[in-house]
Amino acid sequence: MKRYAVFGQPVLHSLSPRIHKAFAQQLGIDLDYTAIECAPGDFDGTLSSFARSGGDGANVTLPHKQRAAELCNLLSNRAKKAGAVNTLIKHEGGWLGDNTDGIGLIRDLTGRHGLDLRERRTLMLGAGGAARGVAPALLEAGIGELFIVNRDAQKADALSDLLGDPGRVHTRYMQDLGELGEFDLIVNATSAARHGALPTLPMTLFGPRSAAIDLSYGEAAVPFLAWARALGVRDFVDGLGMLVEQAAESFFLWHGQRPDTDAVYAALNERNATLMTAD
Repeated sequence: MKRYAVFGQPVLHSLSPRIHKAFAQQLGIDLDYTAIECAPGDFDGTLSSFARSGGDGANVTLPHKQRAAELCNLLSNRAKKAGAVNTLIKHEGGWLGDNTDGIGLIRDLTGRHGLDLRERRTLMLGAGGAARGVAPALLEAGIGELFIVNRDAQKADALSDLLGDPGRVHTRYMQDLGELGEFDLIVNATSAARHGALPTLPMTLFGPRSAAIDLSYGEAAVPFLAWARALGVRDFVDGLGMLVEQAAESFFLWHGQRPDTDAVYAALNERNATLMTAD
């Protein structure tokens, strides 16, 4: 039996084990997939122990995505563009790192939710591992300008430099938000809501044609999306579909087979929909 895991902090709430086990059941693959919680200072040693004990691959979530990229001796083009890794594939020399977050988000937004991303003026809140994973894919999907805002301006500048598209990518300070005008797409890539620290956002950011996207799912996505809905935003999407789609891409990288994501998403979304529509 092959062994896989997702590493993060917090991570014991993660749906990834359930998703990958559902994929494996669909395709008749025998695997063990667990959630392993570890603090940033323990990540290197915990991942090394997992590899020595027979781990075949792993997913990586907050706050370890950038460190995971540093530990890999091989990186895919997607991981190089992101500077962050969410999927580890064991090979003879160590770990091959990839990033499936971006393709997962695009498949969910365009395929499942039917959003046309082309030429959308886009605001990205956050510049950590989650933002790094999806920003290159959004640019490749044809969005217009991308404005990156982060509490730590240096991180926003670093992500902008990494993306290498100064004609379309700009960084701004949090205090500039009220001066930026209306956006067609606003992506919350922060984990602030998990800690009750979602920043106060100006009403002027949203218009009737705006779409609000939160890369978190479940209760963590409720504050941002509820705020957007109260302002009359037409399209609002949480990160559950992205989670399923990025997992499917990771599953394909590990096993060479592509699972049916719609069936798994539908099974998970019933409870999630109750959270998202609650007053």
